[in-house]
Amino acid sequence: MKSLVAIASALLLVTSVSLAEEAKPAAKSTEKVAAAPKKVDVGTQAPDFKFKDATGKEVSLSELTAKGPVLVRLTCGCSGCDKELAYFQAMHEGYKDLGLTSIAVFREPDTKVAAYVKEKKLNMLYTVDTKGDAWTTFETKTMPTNFLIEKGGKIVSVAAGCDPSGLLAKKLSEKVAKTVNAEAIDVQKKVTDAQAKK
Repeated sequence: MKSLVAIASALLLVTSVSLAEEAKPAAKSTEKVAAAPKKVDVGTQAPDFKFKDATGKEVSLSELTAKGPVLVRLTCGCSGCDKELAYFQAMHEGYKDLGLTSIAVFREPDTKVAAYVKEKKLNMLYTVDTKGDAWTTFETKTMPTNFLIEKGGKIVSVAAGCDPSGLLAKKLSEKVAKTVNAEAIDVQKKVTDAQAKK
């Protein structure tokens, strides 16, 4: 009888320990796990992204940001990005003499981009990235995404998404103006006025 009680006690003890261990992971799973902070975001140092320009020359983002602010636009030639391009060209044109460098990073093949650049008379630095390495480097999947980086390399704005109306570009233009200590250019109005004259 004593051995039967001892066996029952041992089984009860093993079952209790087993149930207690099973309950631990369940308690952990109800706790909120904090998402890892993005390494590429407003207030962080921009990654040292390197790319080849239209002539094949390698350009380093850190070298550009050492000279002045840089606007990196991860984009494509889709209809939305195409409509939005005019605002970014106006922004580049309006601030380039104040030190802004604009870079368009396209996802399409070289031949398509070359034809597009010629047709649109693109007036800024550009590169082709068919593999999407820039999107990985800048930790985004959204196209387009714009990164405004101040002199020295700190990201001051991340503007994602396509806005053919020009409102996103207008707000970004105001941020560019602050980085170059100038009056903001209303790129939305500038493009609308230019289109009305055509």
